[in-house]
This record gives sequence, C-alpha cells and structure tokens, in this order.
Amino acid sequence: MSLTVGRGPFAEEPAGRFNLELEPPTGSVLFFDPVPQRIRALFAGETIVDSSRAKLLHETGHLPVYYFPLEDVRTDLLERTDKHTRCPHKGEASYWSLHVGERSAPDAVWGYEDPIEPASFLRDHVAIYWHVPDEWFAEDEQLFGHPRDPYSRIDVYRTSRRVRVSVGGETVADSVRTRALFETGLPTRYYFPPEDVRLDLLEPSPKRTRCAYKGSASYWHVRVGEERHDDLAWAYPDPQHDAEPVRDLIAFFNERVDLDVDGQAQERPRTQWSR
Repeated sequence: MSLTVGRGPFAEEPAGRFNLELEPPTGSVLFFDPVPQRIRALFAGETIVDSSRAKLLHETGHLPVYYFPLEDVRTDLLERTDKHTRCPHKGEASYWSLHVGERSAPDAVWGYEDPIEPASFLRDHVAIYWHVPDEWFAEDEQLFGHPRDPYSRIDVYRTSRRVRVSVGGETVADSVRTRALFETGLPTRYYFPPEDVRLDLLEPSPKRTRCAYKGSASYWHVRVGEERHDDLAWAYPDPQHDAEPVRDLIAFFNERVDLDVDGQAQERPRTQWSR
C-alpha cells in the first residue's frame, strides 16, 4: 500500500493523526514524486515507453500511477481518440489508443493537456493503463501487479503470542508460532504454519492474485457446517523476496473472521476486502 491508500497518512481514513488539519485545495492530496529507476513497458514486442524521468502520482484513494514525459513515449504508435473524462482534482483527461502491428489497445494512454492549477505538474506527461503492456520493467527487473511504491514497507516478525482464528464459532487456526506481517497501510496479517490450521475445513479455490511486493497468492475457501466462506485464506507458495519469510504459511482476512490475540478479541478492520 502507500501514502494515499489503505490507512496511510494521506488516505481517506488514515490510521494516525497530524498536529494540523489538512485541507487540500481540491479535496484530494496529489503528490508527484520522481522515480529513480529507469522504467520501460513493452507491447506486442515493441518498447512503448523507456524513461529515466518517470514520476509516480500518489492520489488519495488510489494506488500510485506512473506518468512519463511525452518525449519518452512512442507517440508515433498513438492515435488520439474522442474520449475525454473529467477529474475534479486534476482536470480534463484526453485519451489515445495504442497500435503496434495488428494489435491495438483502445484508450490505453491518457494525459492532462491543460490540468487545473493545483495539478499543473501533470502537463506534458501521460500515463498508460497498467494492464495494457505485456511487460513492465524497473531497470531490468520485471514488475507485476502495479508500480512499486517507495513508501510501502513490509516487515515480518516471529511471534509467540497465541493467535486464534474462528469462523462461524469454529476454531480454524490456533498457534503460538505465527509470523506477523506488517505492510504499510494494511492490517497486521498473521501467517500460520499449516500444522496449526484445520486443513480439513479448507477447500482449494481457483482464485489467484498478484502482489507487486509479495508475489502470486493461492486461495482457499473455508467451509464450516453447510456454509462456505469464499476465498478467506491464502498463501504464497513461491513468494517474491518481501514475502519469503511467510513461504507456504496460511493467512486469513482479519476483515471477515474472528481474530483473538493473547485472548483479546481484535476489531475487524475496514478495508477493500471487508464484506
């Protein structure tokens, strides 16, 4: 997560407090931050952007987005479209479709040619929808999921505190040897050794997600009695380096289970995974 999403300091519901009231002029915090890495994106075998001058736009309620100077984008592969959208915090956006050989991506690129004054730094920059390129790279390392945020941090600690997860009154996991994963702007996630989980209550799910920092996650449903709780647990069987300490351990969504830590019931956090 980051400065502007989850419970980050400039998110809609920050976890902490400032000693002053922040009242952004447009109702949203925008932070345009230089990216130190060379960023590239490939589509249909062509490099469509190659920039050492990329910026990350942090905006309240949104994941960071790469913006690139027009000079670093293959504008010869772009075709202006009639689409326009209006953002109250940035102004009117124009769109371009991307064409490489026989492949096209409609309205794949956008930019604010005449942004409102508080967002004037966006002028002469464009962004590309993350899902459009076939590959993204920072230097020579491939990126997945979304741009990595320099203000996001992941720490994993062993803990001997007793952590218990219950679903519908049934204990599903109970351990004094979990690993607690702390990720910027997100609730603490407790990862259990499989031996401390009621595996008989877990059913494999086809769902897979990709985290920019932790890698690809596999999911399980949890069945208690006649009720199935979909995609309630997950693990990283082949993690990226940030999640290596929790390889093959199982976590549950705090938002949708009853969680006790050392006998103290934990309040369910409110996130995008709440139901």
